[in-house]
Order: sequence, then C-alpha cells, then structure tokens
Amino acid sequence: MKKLLYLPLMMAALLVNNYAQAQIGAPCVDGQGYYYDPVTGQQFPTGEKCANAVTSAVPFLRITPDARGGAMGDVGIASSVDANGMHYNQSKLAFAEKNVSLAATYTPWMRNLGLQDVYLAYLAGYVRLDERQTVGMSLRYFSLGDIEFTDDNGQSLGQGRPNEFEVTGAYARKLSEQFSAAIGAKFIYSNLATGQIVQGAEIKPGVSGAADVSFTYKAPIKLNKTKSELTIGTAISNIGAKITYTNSVNRDYIPTNLGLGLGWKFNLDDYNTITVYGDFNKLLVPTPTPDDEDSDGIPDYKQYSPIRGMFVSFSDAPGGFSEEMKEITVGTGVEYWYDDQFAVRTGYFYEHYSKGNRKYFSAGIGVKYNVFGLDFSYLIPTTNQRNPLDNTLRFTLTFDFAAFEDEEE
Repeated sequence: MKKLLYLPLMMAALLVNNYAQAQIGAPCVDGQGYYYDPVTGQQFPTGEKCANAVTSAVPFLRITPDARGGAMGDVGIASSVDANGMHYNQSKLAFAEKNVSLAATYTPWMRNLGLQDVYLAYLAGYVRLDERQTVGMSLRYFSLGDIEFTDDNGQSLGQGRPNEFEVTGAYARKLSEQFSAAIGAKFIYSNLATGQIVQGAEIKPGVSGAADVSFTYKAPIKLNKTKSELTIGTAISNIGAKITYTNSVNRDYIPTNLGLGLGWKFNLDDYNTITVYGDFNKLLVPTPTPDDEDSDGIPDYKQYSPIRGMFVSFSDAPGGFSEEMKEITVGTGVEYWYDDQFAVRTGYFYEHYSKGNRKYFSAGIGVKYNVFGLDFSYLIPTTNQRNPLDNTLRFTLTFDFAAFEDEEE
C-alpha cells in the first residue's frame, strides 16, 4: 500500500520519534499545559508545564518485540527465561534450563489506520553451553511499507521502502548460583529515505553500534507453606554511538535505556503458579530544552557525547527532580500458569502525559504443546491518544528443541 508523505515531514516524524514516543496529550499555551476534554471541547489548565518528551533516533529498538511481554504491560526484565530475554535482560539467559530455544514474533503496526505493509518481525534464540554459560542472538526487522516520496509541491520524487534492522549477540554467565551477568553487542541499520535530497543534503542509511550490560539475581523465599522465588533484574541497553542520515555533525542519540525489573513467583501447588511483575524504564538521553540552540545550529542538549549524555540525563530536566521522575515508565503484569502448559496474562503500562502519554491495558494467553509454544497478546488503550498497536493481535511462536532430547531419553 502506498502512502503519500512529504519527505521533510516523514524525516521529522520517522527519524526522531515516529512511533508515538513523543506524542503530546495536551495543548500548550504560553508554556503551560492544558487538558482537552473531547466530550465538551473545552480546555482546562493542568497546572504543569508543557509536554517535553525525551526523543531519540531509531526508537524501534525500544518496541516490545514479543507477545508474552506485550500481554503483561511490556514487562520482561525479571520474567522467567525465554529466548526473548535478548531484548529485556540478557543476563537471565544464564538461568536457562533448556539447552536450545528459539522464538519468532510478528507484530502488525498501525493496522487501525488501514496499513497492511508496516510490521515488526523479531527472531531470537539461545544455546546453553553448560550449566553456567549461555550465548544468544537476535534479529529485529522493522518495515515501514511502500512510500511514495513527494516534495512540498506534491511532485513525485520516486518510491521507496524504508526499513530498519538490528542484529544482537550476547554472552551470559552465572557468577554464583543466584547471580548472573551478561554483555551484548549489536549492529544497527536504519534506511529511511536513501537517495533523496533534503535541504541540499543527500539522505544516507544511518548506521551505529551499541552494547548492552545486564544483571540478574534470584532468591527462593518461603511464605508459610507456599514456595516462592524473587527475581531482580537490571539492564542498560543500547549504549552506543549517535546516528546521522547525512554528513551533518548534528547527530541524534540512540535510545539508551536503564531498566529495573522485579518478579515474584508463587507456586500455589503442583499444577498452579502465579507471578507478578513490575518494570521501570528510563531513557538515558538528555532532555530537550525549549529554544535551546547553540550558535552552530546544534541544540545544546545534543552537544554531549553518548556516555556523558547518559549521566547528564539524570539531572537535566528543566522541571528538576519531579520532571526526572516523570520520565520513568512503569509496566506491571500478572502471569498464571496451569501445569506449565496453559497461561493467562494481563498487565498495564503507564507513561506520564507530558512524556508521551502512553497508557494501556494488555492481555493475552499462552499454550505449550510438546515442541511448540504459542503466545498471543492484545492491547487496549485507556486514553484518546492513538497507539500504533491499538486493538491489534500479535503472536509469538516458540520452539523448544530440548523436547526432542526428552523424547529420545
């Protein structure tokens, strides 16, 4: 399906925040935020400053890639081990009980707008080398469909098929029976409008490299007669070089992220388990400051190196500590398993209205049968702001190759 877009608009929307990461939920008047009531059509002051979302290039790196996490409010840092841990927390792969696992996910994108050729595909897997070491790999591919580029006058500039992908490899190791660490490396490629000319500059593919560092701690806890297990995980992902689509020195940060996850699993009996999860994430990217531009045309907040920008991001919000706290997104989820064969999941995701205003419930189910497993998730928005996954069903197919070994035995 073809989509007619002005090239400058597409570049601004896709390059910086094309996935609703920085959508503003309220109008802005004289530096103050207002809430718009869609029923009465009136605007009411919120008493807070205007929305000021943190933005980055290649935000597709932060899209939750699997249906299991997507069904639980996008949590996964401290969830039980599966191949999709390559996205959330690679260190938990060291606790894998299966020798080999592979997962493939397909996520339709913006189906509510009638787009049929925009999607995210994710393939991840791991191999356990021994009781202490595991290696993993993943491939993420984002297709933006067929686009006909036009200039400001509506004249055709040709057609293209923008796409982005990321390849990641990771090594995880147990440092003790309860603690593990991992390091990952990735290659990032973003092709949005190669060959087109914007303001005299030729657009080229954006290329970058990045690293991930993560840690996981597991501890058994006994409550009366109920056995439980507490998992704590933390991960810093996408630590890497800035990216550009031209030869400009005005480069954009990639979405470096700090995540902390908690998971508490309760074994109710031999057949029933329930786990509650909570994930907290913050982009380690400097906060934009209104009208902040240096004499060389590069905003001051973009002047930092990627590493320095990570540290600056903890204390640079114009609104001080209270605004820094608003940059933290929260995901909560619950997962119930019966006999490790059938799962029911639900969750909620929250982001402050001034930092993107993403709020939604999610739900899903999972089934396992012999070698195969299937997970489904469905997103239900709780605000009037559109979400690319509104009322969209996505699914993940998993392969448990260890099942073959069990049959042979």
